[in-house]
Order: sequence, then C-alpha cells, then structure tokens
Amino acid sequence: MNILSISTVFPNPSEENLGLFVRARLEGLAARASVRVLAPVPLVDYARIRASRGDRPVCPPCPREGRLEVFHPRWFYPPGGGVLNALFLFLRLLAPAWRLDTASPIDLIDAHFGYPDGIAAALLAAWPGPGGTPRPRRPFTVTLRGNEIMHGRYRFRRMAMRWALRRAARVIAVSEALREYAISLGVEPSKTRTIPNGIDTAVFHPHPLPAQRAPRRGSGPKQILSAGYLIERKGHHHAIRATAALRARGVDCELEVAGGPGREGKFEDRLRRLAAELGLESAVHFLGVVPPARLAELMSAADVFCLASSREGWPNVVNEALACGTPVVATNVGGVPDLIPSGEFGYVVPAGDQNALENALETALGRDWDREAIARWGASRSWDQVAAEVAALFGEVIAGP
Repeated sequence: MNILSISTVFPNPSEENLGLFVRARLEGLAARASVRVLAPVPLVDYARIRASRGDRPVCPPCPREGRLEVFHPRWFYPPGGGVLNALFLFLRLLAPAWRLDTASPIDLIDAHFGYPDGIAAALLAAWPGPGGTPRPRRPFTVTLRGNEIMHGRYRFRRMAMRWALRRAARVIAVSEALREYAISLGVEPSKTRTIPNGIDTAVFHPHPLPAQRAPRRGSGPKQILSAGYLIERKGHHHAIRATAALRARGVDCELEVAGGPGREGKFEDRLRRLAAELGLESAVHFLGVVPPARLAELMSAADVFCLASSREGWPNVVNEALACGTPVVATNVGGVPDLIPSGEFGYVVPAGDQNALENALETALGRDWDREAIARWGASRSWDQVAAEVAALFGEVIAGP
C-alpha cells in the first residue's frame, strides 16, 4: 500500500508536541505500508500574532522521521476564512501531491480531520491532474477527531464536510459519538468505523513515586494534575476554581498544570491571574510543556487526573493517565464515557458543571483506588493495535471496487 496522509496537526520544527497522536498512528501504519505525509504549517501564525519562523521547512526533498516521509509545505489561510480555508489548503497541496503521485502512485489518501483536511482530500481525490490529464480516481478516508462538531456549527463548513464525508470510501471515528455524528451528516453507516486512539505503553505505565512524594501517599496535600494546551477549551480554569473550592472545604490539595500555549489563543495569563485572585499562588503550579516521559511520572505521582474540557474527540491524556494507574475525573465530552466506563476508573461529570466537578474531585481524593486495575485498563490498547486496524481497513478499501 502506498498511502498519502494529510494532517494540519502534526509535529513540526516549531511545534514539536503538536499532533503526537497523529504521528503515533502513522508510525505504526508505516510498519505495514509506505506512508508519505503532507503536514502543512501556517505561513502566518495568527495565534501568536507574528509571522511563522523562517526556519520552517518548505517541502524538503526527502525528509524522514523514522519510516515516515514528511513534507511541510507552508500555506496561507485568512483569519475567519471559514470554508474557504479548505479550498486554500487544497490548492496548496496540489503541486506536492502531484509530484508524490508521479514519483510513486498513491493508492489511498488519508485525511486526519474532517475540516479542513477531509475537504481538501476530497478535492484532491477528484482532481483529474494538470491540464485535465486523465488519471485514476484515488479513494480517500477521513478520520474524525472531535473538532468537526465545533466546525459543524457553521453552515457552510458543515455543508462542505457533509459533501466530503459522503464521498469518502470510509470515515474513521475515534469515538462512537463521532461515528454517530458522521451518520447524522449523511454518511452510510456501513462506511463508518470506530477506531479509538492508543497509547505508548513503553512510556505511559505506573512509575515509582519520587522519594519526597512516596511517604505522603495517603497523607499530606493531595495532588491533582491537569494537562493540555493552555487554552480555554481545556478547562484548566475549572480545575483551578475546583482546587480553591476544595481547599475552602478543608481538603488539603494542590494542583499541577502541565502544558504550554496552543493555536487557539493565549490563555496562560488569565489562568495565572485567576490563581492569584483565588489566593492559590502556592497551591497551583504551572509546569510548562513537559516531555511524555516526564508527563507519565507526573501522572503516576498524582492522586487524581482532571480533564475539564468543553470539547474533545478521544482525549489521549485520559487514556495515558489511566495507563499510569491514576483515577480520572473528566467532563462528558467525546470519547470520555468510553475511556471511563465505570466508577472503577474514575468519574464522568457534565461539561460546564463546576459543582459536579468539585464534588467528583473531592470524592476521588478521599477514596482508595485499585491503581493496578486502572493501569491494566488504560494499557489495554496500544498504537500498534490501532495501526493494525487502520491498515486492515485501508487494505479493504484499496482492494474493493
């Protein structure tokens, strides 16, 4: 199989921690097929209100990341461009996609989000070639990861996604809720498949507690961990308010926040101001961006992991925390109910319900958990298993009519 994968969320020299879940799946797939990746980077970084760094590569001739060939064309999209941004992406990817197809014919185009990636993939699959040169129509697949529901609130984006998804050979959803969303857009149920993400079990597993923390398990301040980009959608502000409320109730606890700025705007200053306003300067610790190995250590040391997001697809941090043996309190978004199917692994609360979040965290901090059972459940799905399922599906598509 010769796969061309398209993802606007993929690690690049300026954002090394971006889209690690996309790269993990593709690395597993590359052990079973030839995979080339078009991972465009913004020409202008609107989130930081500055031009993108000049050292970003512009379609390097043959870059490799392990088994993957990765190309980073720089593309322009106007702020507020809406559905037109998918068209701009298609136009930017035309030339590199044609060159790659000419060098080695593409069997399947693999898009990693419904918008704008999936729309661009549908246009690439239908494009006849330069000057109308006849060429075989390539099948394409689209993976829904969660942002599609937000983009679907806009009429023209929803119409464009509906057009693209109904033409896809298969639509992969990382959660059952997203599969149902695809069906609601008119995709035939037989063309949909739920394939959740996995984790790197070599990194995310129970780690020994640090010496200064080990004697305090069960005594001293309880540790709550929240991790993710410092953007409003991740809900760190809800975790900070919950920490203040619990301390006011007499619960001795602290909050660690791991993460850095994201593409959805700066929010860190507001988080720090909130912590100061609530008198939590010594109880809320901002750790910045941490590498996966360090994150696994933090998860293992935490008494509970908190995800208070307003929107998610399949939140890998929940899966990773569970694999480290840590109970999770998370909002009912995306695939969270699938990750936490019972009270044996944590609690699921309504998104935006601050009181429910505080009560669940208080209960979780006061309870004894079977952390070994939690770790077994969290580690039950690896990226290799995910890649095997995706490769089988791609083989089915390529072999079909």
